[in-house]
Amino acid sequence: MAQATFDPRPGLKIVVIDDDPTGSQTVHGCPLLLRWDAGTLAAGLAHPSPLLFLLANTRALAPAAAADRVREICGALRPALERAMAAGTISSWLVVSRGDSTLRGHFPLEVDVISEELGPFDATLLVPAFLEGGRTTVDGEHRLHGRPVHESPFARDGLFAYATSHLPDWVEEKSGGRIPATAVDRIGWRELEAGGPPLLRHLARLESNVCVAVDGASEDHLASLASAVRSLIAGSPAGAGLGAGRPRRFLFQCAASLIQALASLPPQPLAPAALASLRRGGGGAPLPGLVLVGSHVPLADRQLERLLAAPGCVGVELEVAKVQRLLEGPEPALLLASLEQAWGRRLAEVLAGGFTPVLYTSRGEARCRHAGERRELGLALAGVMARLAAAQAPALGYLISKGGITTHTLLADGLDLDHVELQGQLLPGLSLVLAAMETAVGTATSAHLGPLPVLTFPGNLGDEDTLWEAWRRMEAQAGPA
Repeated sequence: MAQATFDPRPGLKIVVIDDDPTGSQTVHGCPLLLRWDAGTLAAGLAHPSPLLFLLANTRALAPAAAADRVREICGALRPALERAMAAGTISSWLVVSRGDSTLRGHFPLEVDVISEELGPFDATLLVPAFLEGGRTTVDGEHRLHGRPVHESPFARDGLFAYATSHLPDWVEEKSGGRIPATAVDRIGWRELEAGGPPLLRHLARLESNVCVAVDGASEDHLASLASAVRSLIAGSPAGAGLGAGRPRRFLFQCAASLIQALASLPPQPLAPAALASLRRGGGGAPLPGLVLVGSHVPLADRQLERLLAAPGCVGVELEVAKVQRLLEGPEPALLLASLEQAWGRRLAEVLAGGFTPVLYTSRGEARCRHAGERRELGLALAGVMARLAAAQAPALGYLISKGGITTHTLLADGLDLDHVELQGQLLPGLSLVLAAMETAVGTATSAHLGPLPVLTFPGNLGDEDTLWEAWRRMEAQAGPA
């Protein structure tokens, strides 16, 4: 298998605390950690890639639990970074809070906790542009395919709704007025295009962890910002009057595109067809696949409908209302286990018939009395899907998992993994990771088949054909030679 080539010398390590498992969708060749014990962190920091992702899954949690999760991660990360620096494994580091490019998530809560635990920082740079998904920021306004993002269905999310696309106003709204729009600094696209000493001077004079909303409508814009940041954090800023010596410290709240610009990775070594050929085979024939769809945004609904129309796919509906009733009644665990057995038998029947089962939750958002009930239901549904998929995993050639909570629960709980290895993107923004099954479920029956390819599919990615196209590409491959 082709591997990315990285500079073996100790250098900058970019540590990404990701609020779901899909934020590595612009990069390749790095580990994604699902645990943050000392040994797992040490191995991740020793990896030759300049990137290390920690999959926090905080978007699935209530605010207090999300803060506790980030604080726990930072508490484990600080001594691990100190040891890596002392050992010469890395020479410096910066931290990124990766969040959703459609502005859903715990902001500013998570960057506040990171600042408390790993700061102080001179500034927090807010860069939500995700160019691969049509998310750009122009003149301070965040847009989805050219339209203000607050006009999209994502802005009406049941847990993370918002009313404005203008980033300074959005910061004021999400901070409850603690950070007024007038206190948010701005770096516009013209400044990014000019680059050079003026941009360096702007960044160098930031202090007291000011929030900075940054435009981004092209790769050149993000590359300009990344170049200036890397110069300043190295303590050797170019240009006169910038104050040689003191490295600047920046914290980032951003989507996936800036991460690639900061890391400046070499080209992805595996082309999409080669990624698809990682599908596992048994006895010379490719093993079947399984698709999970937990995301309930309108785009995911259209993608699911398109996939279910394919002759090779058979839907297996996980009835949300039924699960919700069981959770509210007596002995939910016992009754849910009985339902899972029935769904598991149905999946096995579809696979035995030579079709790809598509396990999906009933469409639409369930009616819940409060946010806590909504989160509890979401986690319960993800848990059911993860257990069902894990039971089939030893005999599968690949998995496609759509939705951040669904995917994290599959990897961390269903497959019981401490990390996965990111290979690259099958389609723009659609990552393929390898799950080492010999260290997780299915040890006796699947270890000899090699790691299981899992496509981690964001809920808000692509158009109505993207899920079908991903499935088609995986099905077109006959597995590794």
